[in-house]
Amino acid sequence: MTDVCTQGLDTGFVGLGYAKVAFLGIVQGITELLPISSTAHMRVVPAVLGWQDPGSAFSAAMQLAALAAVVSYFWSDVRDVAVGSLSALASRDFANRYFRLAVGIVLATVPIVIAGLALSGVLNACNSPLRGLAVIGWACIVMAVLLALSEIYARHRLTLEKVSVLDALLVGVAQVGALIPGVSRSGSTLTAALGLGYARPEAARLSFLLGLPAIALAGLKELWELHKIHLGAYGWSVLAVGLVVASISAFFAIWGLMRVLERFSAWPFVIYRGLLGIVLLIGVAFGWLS
Repeated sequence: MTDVCTQGLDTGFVGLGYAKVAFLGIVQGITELLPISSTAHMRVVPAVLGWQDPGSAFSAAMQLAALAAVVSYFWSDVRDVAVGSLSALASRDFANRYFRLAVGIVLATVPIVIAGLALSGVLNACNSPLRGLAVIGWACIVMAVLLALSEIYARHRLTLEKVSVLDALLVGVAQVGALIPGVSRSGSTLTAALGLGYARPEAARLSFLLGLPAIALAGLKELWELHKIHLGAYGWSVLAVGLVVASISAFFAIWGLMRVLERFSAWPFVIYRGLLGIVLLIGVAFGWLS
């Protein structure tokens, strides 16, 4: 089906209705915080079911569901960083680990903010070339390879207490890749953290904490964009249903990811991403997907 544009913004989700958006909210919530690319699934699932593409505006706004899930699941970490960094600032204890992590979170957000503003005219535009299934397929494969290399060659020993400002900045640079559909924000940051030598569960914690400002800014920006085009009450209510469902499913997605990383490794995600990318490229080549 064709894209739906409202003043140049991709708003296909409005025409899907409550039930379909609730289903896609489950998919979005699960895939947003797993390193398997929510954008890829938001393109593939509706295409397979013959539904309207919900659009990039839907995916961006759903960041707020991910934000709610991350803050609630890692509340103790979020609280410790906020309180600890403010206390360290007040006492001028700039060597405090919470202060260093807070500075790292701020610095890690700068690259994606700059890149996001520079590419804003392309990312959420109707018929954006970046949302092409071939682009998403190749991105899935490339990230599968990079995640595999992080699993093979990294030592996986560092903990969150050892995080440096430089490490945080490097993970922040990797986060820029998430602007390309199919890369996955959690996938790019988790891969970078693993590559720097962090233990698997610690790499996930670092990935989520560093991503909080970027997730919040992306979601709030999209709400503002929807406000500017005067999205109707029905559209807002459909979006609200998606947000509520996605936030619940995202919470359980984090729980599942942490269990997998604690007990096994990132290899299940490597295999899934690789297969997904191959299927997408085959589907595009043979005309099964468009």
